[in-house]
Amino acid sequence: MSIKISQNFDAGAIEVVNASDVNNIELNLRKDSHADFMQWFYFRLQGARNQDATIRILNAGDATYADGWDGYRAVASYDRENWFRVETEFDGKVMTIKHTPDADSVYFAYFEPYSWERHLALLGSVGQSEQVSVVDLGNTIDGRDLNMVVVGNPSAEKKVWIIARQHPGESMAEWLVEGTLNALLDPANPIARAILDRAVLYVVPNMNPDGSVRGNLRTNAAGANLNREWMTPSLVTSPEVYYVKKKIEEVGCDLFLDIHGDEGLPYVFVAGSEMLEGFSEKQTREQNAFVDSFCAASPDFQTKFGYEASKYNEDLLKLASKYIGHTYKCVSLTLELPFKDNANMPDLEVGWDGMRSMKLGEAMLQPILTSLKA
Repeated sequence: MSIKISQNFDAGAIEVVNASDVNNIELNLRKDSHADFMQWFYFRLQGARNQDATIRILNAGDATYADGWDGYRAVASYDRENWFRVETEFDGKVMTIKHTPDADSVYFAYFEPYSWERHLALLGSVGQSEQVSVVDLGNTIDGRDLNMVVVGNPSAEKKVWIIARQHPGESMAEWLVEGTLNALLDPANPIARAILDRAVLYVVPNMNPDGSVRGNLRTNAAGANLNREWMTPSLVTSPEVYYVKKKIEEVGCDLFLDIHGDEGLPYVFVAGSEMLEGFSEKQTREQNAFVDSFCAASPDFQTKFGYEASKYNEDLLKLASKYIGHTYKCVSLTLELPFKDNANMPDLEVGWDGMRSMKLGEAMLQPILTSLKA
């Protein structure tokens, strides 16, 4: 049986250079559909059961975040449900993946994907709760639905916003949101009940449906990086931000959490808004209280490693959490999860994955409640 590499499925992305020899499969990363960002990959290998496959991604050194390959291991799955890490090396130019498949078909990806079908299933599942409304905000450029999940009474005093996956390749963000929503709707969860006594939550599980399905790393169907569109979003190039920003203007915001993934740092951390002009002592206290509570709620979360505040000198208010923090004077954070592993609590089998992201999403309820009490 000859071997075959394919990528024509939800979120698939790779270019085949040479797939004639299982011991020397040559591939290239593919750019985002309408932009030069290049890092996400997701492909299927067939016909290599019990053979030592060597897969070389020739242009890995030209990736947008090539430093992110250091210490990185690709993920693989036979059934697209159970994912595990495989041997991966990077020499500064070429990334080499080695694996001996136990089955006729195996998938490889940059990170455990979160499919469009799972997204729709999540909306259907949570939408059965009496505490939930699933609201359509509008259409994406490709005509997909941009949905928001409203949990709780919209007349509640506090308004909490959680958005995820502005960068579609950061699929761990939507895994986290699934964990948060499941925990919020658990009637036996006292933290969830206390939150819903005080607040309504507006959750956008996937800000970038088109980019997700197209297999993009950072951009939507128009090639727009949504997390640089918050000052002047456009219905032509960034309708996703336009609709969400309009809704925030309509209902207000008391806490804003923007969920992302970081290619390089093997840690869970937040980037705050302390670099904003006019950032008050009250905002400082409330931001610190959220962070301290998150540290207590989850050992996966830490504060030692993260971004320097100076990272945000350029395009500051074009970013979601900075724009919202500046405009609404509330706690507004970017939460970053790793593509690799959590170096503080490593897992040699799966690294950081969807389930660990979901557990972090559950734990995030505690700092949300802390913030609401501040």
